[in-house]
Amino acid sequence: MERLRKIGIIPVNKDVLYSLFDDLRQPKDKISELVHRGLIIRIKRDTYVISKQVHNQEISRELIANHLYGPSYVSLESALAHYGLIPERVFTMRSVCIKMHKRYDTPLGHFEYVKVPEKYFHIAVNQKFVENTYCFLIASPEKALCDLILAANNLRLQSVKAMRAYLEEDLRIEMTALASFDVNVVEECLKFGRKKTELTQLLKLLSNEK
Repeated sequence: MERLRKIGIIPVNKDVLYSLFDDLRQPKDKISELVHRGLIIRIKRDTYVISKQVHNQEISRELIANHLYGPSYVSLESALAHYGLIPERVFTMRSVCIKMHKRYDTPLGHFEYVKVPEKYFHIAVNQKFVENTYCFLIASPEKALCDLILAANNLRLQSVKAMRAYLEEDLRIEMTALASFDVNVVEECLKFGRKKTELTQLLKLLSNEK
């Protein structure tokens, strides 16, 4: 399956796959066969990724998340876990987007997208390069925490004390890690995001940790 191996782990649409087999009379049937054999994984309509058994590389769920629905970037608990800031393993890959909320259940796991204002969306989004092979978009640690606060339903944190309790007891973030957080990111989020009170308490807390 050298043709498939060249694609690697980057998600592709059906036209790219069809072009690999344009020498066949029915490339669509060939794609269906390869999906049935587990060599190609269908992650949503007309979007596929090549199976690990073809290229022997780990498939990046962060990369899949970027391609499933966009524009988007990995954030919330998924980004915090990526940075090692929360101890729990995150089973649903959660991202932030500017379109409608969305959820996908795929053979590679669950993917969820939370909508935020467009001006807020672009703050502190980084490109993460992996072995010069691919890259994906992910929130900075500060932005991921702000995103999580904005996305949480019925979260009311009216004081620094309440914010500290939320971070320590609910999220189980090691407070010493906050010393490296960039307060400028939180200030930008405060300008364009919702939950002004909560973000103000976070800003105060981070300033006290410096």
